[in-house]
Amino acid sequence: MRKAAKSLASLVFRAVVFPAALITGFGRWREAYTFFAHHFAGFSGILGSYLRVAYYQLTLEKVGEDCHISLGSFFANPQSSMGDRVGIGAYCVLGQVSLGDGTILATGVQIISGSRQHLRDEHGHLTDVGRSFYRIRIGQECWLGAGAIVMADLGDRVTVALGSVVFRDVPVGAMVAGNPARLIPRSVQRENRSTTLERRNEATQAE
Repeated sequence: MRKAAKSLASLVFRAVVFPAALITGFGRWREAYTFFAHHFAGFSGILGSYLRVAYYQLTLEKVGEDCHISLGSFFANPQSSMGDRVGIGAYCVLGQVSLGDGTILATGVQIISGSRQHLRDEHGHLTDVGRSFYRIRIGQECWLGAGAIVMADLGDRVTVALGSVVFRDVPVGAMVAGNPARLIPRSVQRENRSTTLERRNEATQAE
């Protein structure tokens, strides 16, 4: 019953955003696409999430099932995709990116898909010449902590600690932290998990 209700709501919201998606040429007219991406980012609550997901279902390359996009978050580039069960926290800015199934982004995550954005001409003025863009690939079941900035590919089941800045590709199953982000040894990961479990047990006993 719940699944049927979600499917019905998805169809309704796609009908609502269809005129906007049509105006953008279903994501091909970048200026119009960006305008509506910013517009729909401002709607709060679960209805806002349904609006954003519906809009991106019609404008991105692919959007999977059971996704959630929180207030203030938007895709800056329509050449992007989301797998199933992707969760995006509030105020995330996403460039050209592929998000794998089950990946979750906390609040304020940025995925930057451009480089050489700061070049200057002979007069010292910023210039578009030499700028380049590429697709960032985020694997399945990844977790990106609050305020993380990602500029490289992440393998499946990667954990990025809050506030980290990722410049280099991260292998499958790794945890990274810091600026620039560095791999955390598995022994430290196990210790962190053990400490967390101990704290939970202490809290349970105290209750």
